[in-house]
Amino acid sequence: MAQINPSILSADFARLADEAEAVRGSDWLHVDVMDNHFVPNLTLGVPVVESLARATDIPLDLHLMIEDPDRWAPQYVEAGAGSVTFHVEAAAAPVRLAREIRAKGARASMALKPGTPIEPYEDLLPELDMVLIMTVEPGFGGQAFLDIMLPKIRRTRELIAKHDLELWLQVDGGVAAGTIERCAEAGADVFVAGSAVYGAEDPAEAVRNLRGLADKAAADAWWACGH
Repeated sequence: MAQINPSILSADFARLADEAEAVRGSDWLHVDVMDNHFVPNLTLGVPVVESLARATDIPLDLHLMIEDPDRWAPQYVEAGAGSVTFHVEAAAAPVRLAREIRAKGARASMALKPGTPIEPYEDLLPELDMVLIMTVEPGFGGQAFLDIMLPKIRRTRELIAKHDLELWLQVDGGVAAGTIERCAEAGADVFVAGSAVYGAEDPAEAVRNLRGLADKAAADAWWACGH
């Protein structure tokens, strides 16, 4: 079954506890951490994550768009994150970092910007629990989906299958009713949705609708059928 992770980047930051409750039934709550260095935007840090973890029982999916994730990622696990994603472009020692995240009890994930190919990191995949393919340039919500990322999603799924890994494949950026099916067909099974959820009249219903679209598209997809 597809996993839908609403992004609080599109939520009301003054009401984060209420906004988490509004998407009850979601698989994870996606939290974008930006430092105004790795990306040109600034969002939140460890204290807010700690507070959010106390305020909701939906597990937190942290996406660190920051410099020096080797230093900071373990602190976000300690703050309550159930999954921590670091950008391979920023990590000094990605294998060591993934192992440390796992050792502290969270799922370890690696993110790639649109211009970063997956192939050089094939040998890292067994060290991970999830790969995040960015379908927009990281840094701001509400951007248009980049269709040119669909072949990269497919190639990533092929590498996962090649090594017979139990690895989730997440997409983030422009995911909505009009794009989620193509992502699922290409091989994604975890979907970050911001404005498509929090811009809806009923965010919880939007989550259910997106999951239904993704599940239907994946049911006959090449990768789900073992082709």
